[in-house]
Amino acid sequence: MKNETHRNRACGNVSRHELALTRRSFIKISAAASVAYGIGMPPSQAVVKEGDMIFRSLGSTGEKVSAIGLGGYHAGNPPEDEAIRLIRSAIDQGINFMDNCWDYHNGGSEVRMGKALRDGYRDRVFLMSKIDGHTKAAAALQIDESLKRLQTDHVDLMQFHEVIRPEDPAKIFADGGSMEAMLAAKQAGKVRFIGFTGHKDPAIHLRMLEAAREHKFRFEAVQMPLNVMDAHFKSFEKNVLPVLTREKIGVLGMKPMGSGRILKSNTATPLECLRYALSLPASVVITGMESQRDLNQALEAVRGFQPFQPQELAALLDKTREAALKGEFEQFKTTTQYDGTLHNPKWLG
Repeated sequence: MKNETHRNRACGNVSRHELALTRRSFIKISAAASVAYGIGMPPSQAVVKEGDMIFRSLGSTGEKVSAIGLGGYHAGNPPEDEAIRLIRSAIDQGINFMDNCWDYHNGGSEVRMGKALRDGYRDRVFLMSKIDGHTKAAAALQIDESLKRLQTDHVDLMQFHEVIRPEDPAKIFADGGSMEAMLAAKQAGKVRFIGFTGHKDPAIHLRMLEAAREHKFRFEAVQMPLNVMDAHFKSFEKNVLPVLTREKIGVLGMKPMGSGRILKSNTATPLECLRYALSLPASVVITGMESQRDLNQALEAVRGFQPFQPQELAALLDKTREAALKGEFEQFKTTTQYDGTLHNPKWLG
């Protein structure tokens, strides 16, 4: 927007020919500006390298988290003993951010992670989970159930899950809503930090942030899709990310490969997808890991990480643009396939 405003102001001093940029050229210029913004990490995203792992600040919480996080949903897919080994292997190799949710595999993902975090592993991680409840009673119950499954007396970050409907923010902040339960849990020491997640529409994220301001509350982290397709379509990167970085709220990027669908577009490789998300000013990029191969791939992306240069980024976004424009490879935005609380309304309370 800044570049476009500057260009418009300069109209009187340039020829019509010079202003006749094609749409593709404009997108390339915008892409270059976007990655330059991402490469210039704001102070809230300061980077520290320890061994082969990159650690970034989680907003203004004072916490350092690994640039790659382990996705909790996918931990519920392989056999349990294999999942436990994978989680511990990830921690042993520097990944300290653990993602989970009360509803993943009907609680099975939290149970597995709880087992994996025994024997001193819990103290080595930043543990996050999510709840679905919109009422105080439902949210309080889900928080306690999550803690029991995870075998811990507290989580480092608890988030409101699937803020995907325009009315969700009002329900969460309403009298008797789930925010009351979350604040009570924080007061009791069950929750250290509070955030929210969503995958549907950046406008809903902005409404949630606005609702927080209206209630004089500040979220400490926000989770959203950040990937090469999102850059072109209903973009969280363009609409929400600048707000979070400006307000020093921790940014949790998810779906770097669009739940695997982006790879089916044949426009970007797994490492390109991970590198793209890592090049943005996100505190952590959460990615699913169901096998040692997946873990090795994520670790490779971090160990060899170099932010995209403007020309590289423009080329990648040019390749992915056409495939992205209809949302075909981000169906969590365009369909209800990934809306767990829509298919299970009882989770909302």
